[in-house]
Amino acid sequence: MILDVGGTIVEDRGNVPDILRRSLASHGVDSTPEEIGRWRGASKREIIRHFVEQQTLPASTDRESLTTAIYHQFTAELIEVYRSVPPIAGAEEAIREMRQRGFLVATTTGFDRAITASIFDRLDWSKYFAAIICSDDVAQGRPSPFMLFHAMEAARVNDVAEVMAVGDTPLDLQAGTNAGLRAVVGVLSGASTADKLRREPHTHILQSVANLPSLLTAKL
Repeated sequence: MILDVGGTIVEDRGNVPDILRRSLASHGVDSTPEEIGRWRGASKREIIRHFVEQQTLPASTDRESLTTAIYHQFTAELIEVYRSVPPIAGAEEAIREMRQRGFLVATTTGFDRAITASIFDRLDWSKYFAAIICSDDVAQGRPSPFMLFHAMEAARVNDVAEVMAVGDTPLDLQAGTNAGLRAVVGVLSGASTADKLRREPHTHILQSVANLPSLLTAKL
């Protein structure tokens, strides 16, 4: 069972796109809410790099250094915000129940290790997961399937037919489909509407991860 983080097991209050826009703007890089919205679920460093590459800048600009500076600002602000963001209602209970029933549980996220560690340490959640895979663990984030494969590798799972991925964005579902997993589940607790998720290949759409144990009971 591979779960996304923001919007799937931890509440999404719209902080990420707001902080991204603010961090980009403070370094003279333009973006719009609509543009950022299309990247929900992707690696945050890849998002910033995309907007920096699209921006018209002086020829002397070191775009990689600019990307890094924006990313550091974004990371510092987001860590501070996530000191008080709560889990999705019922998420921890669902994770514990799945563990008790013998499922391995892992996470993948578009956050980097520093942001993810700040969330999981505060919630004392690392104990639940066979793997915690972050965007900086792979060469390319969603919709590429590499984080999912890396989670399988870390959890010693060999067969994609034994794996379910759960997320709240179209990119989450695209990554699960690209990985060829047994089940690709969208949840409505985060960034996307039911209409947006249903446009992507999927096996199930649920209100939240709190509904996962019931789904597993029905399917087993």
